[in-house]
Amino acid sequence: MDVTAKPAGADCRGVGEVLSRVGDKWTIQVVVQLRSGPHRFNGIKRLVVGISQQMLTRTLKALERDGLVDRTVRHSTPPQVEYSLTPLGHSLSETVRQLAEWAAAHRQNMEDNRRAYDARQA
Repeated sequence: MDVTAKPAGADCRGVGEVLSRVGDKWTIQVVVQLRSGPHRFNGIKRLVVGISQQMLTRTLKALERDGLVDRTVRHSTPPQVEYSLTPLGHSLSETVRQLAEWAAAHRQNMEDNRRAYDARQA
């Protein structure tokens, strides 16, 4: 028996943890906005409709911690802080872009399916 083998399900838990982070509603929207280049906090807040200041702060800190976003402080008066995607963040942004394209292409079909399902249930 291999004593270095991971217990069954260990990889799934790890994948689930990563998907929970990168699949979060706010994470996806912030990553999409940062694809075009660095943005300051208030710029991101204006672009991500509905996000609170507190939630944006949490999301950016989590993305920075995970190595997906860089936080750069410009020593000016007043100090300016910019956020940008790291190479890892850019690799995620490509996947997010593909998911967004899929969602846009299939949204109407899914709405039609929901209406048909709801009508059958009524």
